[in-house]
Amino acid sequence: MTDLKVTLIRSVAHRLPNQRKIVKALGLGRVSSTVVLPDNAATRGALMKIAHLISVEEINK
Repeated sequence: MTDLKVTLIRSVAHRLPNQRKIVKALGLGRVSSTVVLPDNAATRGALMKIAHLISVEEINK
């Protein structure tokens, strides 16, 4: 089972409202904030929409 470590590397200021909502829904608040999320299709889809704002690493359990 793998998880994804997601770090917000760019600000959501001046971004589309939908992108801001996705960032907040994933649990990311400020630049450099990090969350660990399950690796599934829903998570991957959300990450693809904000790929230009984040850094993603795979974590093996």
